[in-house]
Amino acid sequence: MKDLGSLMKQAQAMQQKLQDAQAQLAATVVEGSSGGGMVKVALSGSGEMKSTAIDDSLLQPGEGEVLADLIMAAHADAKRKLDQTQAEMMKEVAGPLAGMGLPGMKF
Repeated sequence: MKDLGSLMKQAQAMQQKLQDAQAQLAATVVEGSSGGGMVKVALSGSGEMKSTAIDDSLLQPGEGEVLADLIMAAHADAKRKLDQTQAEMMKEVAGPLAGMGLPGMKF
């Protein structure tokens, strides 16, 4: 039974690490950009858009389609960075269990 107690302690420690990582992720903000930095989008750890910044030179008549494309590209860049940050945090939490395909945990 000593092994079961040790296993339970490890599971509790991992659960705490997961909760800590989730709190850290919730406080995380990542920024994506496009057009050489002319459009920037910030996403929170939950994926909520927190802010956008658009260079004034893009606010010209006839630039609507270009601007829309740049916003989409900046959002995609931010989402990719957020996904990468989430994956790195979960690998750190899982430690030796990373890559084992545990249900409910993305790595």
